[in-house]
Amino acid sequence: MRSLTRGRLTAREATEPSDLARAQALRTLAFQLAEPDRDRFDDLCTHVLVEEEGDLVACFRILHLTPGEVDRSYSAQHYDLAALRAYDGHMIEIGRFCLHPDRHQASIVRFAWRALAGYVAEHDARILFGCSSFPGTQPEPYADAFALLRQAHLAPDPWAPGPKAPQVFPYAATLDGHVIDMQRAMRSMPPLLRSYLLMGGWVSDHAVVDPQMNTMHVFTGVELHRMPPGRVQALQRA
Repeated sequence: MRSLTRGRLTAREATEPSDLARAQALRTLAFQLAEPDRDRFDDLCTHVLVEEEGDLVACFRILHLTPGEVDRSYSAQHYDLAALRAYDGHMIEIGRFCLHPDRHQASIVRFAWRALAGYVAEHDARILFGCSSFPGTQPEPYADAFALLRQAHLAPDPWAPGPKAPQVFPYAATLDGHVIDMQRAMRSMPPLLRSYLLMGGWVSDHAVVDPQMNTMHVFTGVELHRMPPGRVQALQRA
């Protein structure tokens, strides 16, 4: 990955063990975990650091997959991804995308997406996917957001992930008829998930409840050839 610099921000690939340690420390802080956030996927992934004049303000990791390898992904631990084995094209899983708790500026998120866009272009990916997390394990505060996902953003039938995790919230079945407060829905929608949806992303019909990470998450996919033209142009300019 080529490094990218704009103003005070730089995005670059982790190259040293100390880079990975910094990313893990930021993840631990961002996810408010008692134990260091590290897992077996760290050794399989490319890690991207977003720094502001040397200070780490965001990070994420990337895993390359062919459709036949989709069961090797982190997401496959939580979702039945059998349908995606038939997908035609290179896949990239995005994971552990987080911001420093004190640096939740939209400009950092946009810059991280610019870096990711360049990486995707280099590797000719057809689909991006990952898990988009809601803080906490209680669905009630996010009823409007989940109802909006149900109404407008469910995965196409050919690629829809099935349930696999022991604890799920089947919001598509539960929130039928829910009257959506759009302002509340957008306020409670995680910023990363909003970014995916603006690019034409789609989600699973259920959320996985993950007590270990103290989150609920939905599987999220973006088919790059189906992105809205305006978003494609924005990424090309980036």
